[in-house]
Amino acid sequence: MVTISIGYEETDAIQLTRVDSNFFEGQNPYPAPPCQREWRNQLLPFFFDKQPEQPLLMLKEGKALIGVDLVSAAFYLLSGWQEYFSEERDQHGRYPYIASVQYRYGFVTVPVVNYYFDILKTAVEHVTGQPLRPLRWAGGAAWAAFITHDIDNLYSAWKAPAKAALRQGKLLRFGRQLWQHFTHKDAWNNLAQVQQTVAEYGAKSTFFFLPKNRPDANGTPNSDYALALILPQIKALADAGAEIQLHGSIGTATDTDQLMREAAMRMLPYRNEQSSMPGIRFHYLSWEPRATPALLDDLAFEYDTTLGFPEHFGFRNSYCLPFYLFDFQRGRAHDFLEIPLNVMDATLYHPNYLRLRPDEILPALVPMFKEIERFGGVCTVLWHNENFDPANEHNGPQQFRAIMEYLRAHSVYFVNSLDICVSVS
Repeated sequence: MVTISIGYEETDAIQLTRVDSNFFEGQNPYPAPPCQREWRNQLLPFFFDKQPEQPLLMLKEGKALIGVDLVSAAFYLLSGWQEYFSEERDQHGRYPYIASVQYRYGFVTVPVVNYYFDILKTAVEHVTGQPLRPLRWAGGAAWAAFITHDIDNLYSAWKAPAKAALRQGKLLRFGRQLWQHFTHKDAWNNLAQVQQTVAEYGAKSTFFFLPKNRPDANGTPNSDYALALILPQIKALADAGAEIQLHGSIGTATDTDQLMREAAMRMLPYRNEQSSMPGIRFHYLSWEPRATPALLDDLAFEYDTTLGFPEHFGFRNSYCLPFYLFDFQRGRAHDFLEIPLNVMDATLYHPNYLRLRPDEILPALVPMFKEIERFGGVCTVLWHNENFDPANEHNGPQQFRAIMEYLRAHSVYFVNSLDICVSVS
């Protein structure tokens, strides 16, 4: 093994350009606007770039000079500095996409930190004279996909059409909806169908279940089912090889006692070895960066997969691989693994989000998929069970199948969280 030095001194084999700045000594969430530079035919933002006239990378005999401070720029994005120190929150207490540098400078679908590391990789290969092999998943696959389902509702498919009929004064149609509700299985009570659909592609499903079926004090809904009453369905999913995990109810992202009670339920009956890595995704993608990570450490969660922007698909921390979040209190990495969320079905059509037409969805996502494939990353997909309802023609089963067909056609390796955690460790 060749040992080389990377730093800011002239004696370092790989020398970074030092930033003469005290930015990280303060609590400003946003640095000066980044400079734009090109790498691998991709225009990228470089924060803390004080000398944009310098070449991005100069290779000399036994030495590489990097014209920017990649370490500071990568730390800023990967650590979530902006949301930790920002006071901006939306009506659900979440850091809003519109407040982010990804929105401000237009790079949410580009894994900028992976490009930063690619520059560093090129420098290391030059100095050592040895190629660095890219990450490969099982079977030599270049990238991976993590297919997940948040189970919020099982018995509410009838409500929207019934309410619409009642508002329109169409009492006969309203009566038919009620009759169907009381005499037929709800279209959203489809967990076996979800698992089977995913399995058709040689993929594995990970289901996140909500323990709480009462709305939060502010009226935000949790589940419409009682967990105890669907244990036979959960057993069937586990028997079929699905992974069963916790979907933290509203409030658990900041409430130690409430999360502790729900965490005690994560060892549900019928969990199999596929569910041996205790993980979580919070309902409504709730996340408070000053509180949530510490709770996950305290309760010994192995991983979280909450961190994506609800408003837009892409990379919340500008990185397409699992990583360990920075602990601002202790000055080191947190103990749990973060598996970033890249695309959620609601993002694609929700009236408050993108509202893409059905034929726009896959073309919009393909550039992001290509970036993940380029860097050997993990594409995390969230598709709620209710959007496997054939009546949904906007972000429903047809759109999900189009995504899965693309992933399979591009030789993705379908993983669950156990595969990911084992690969990273």
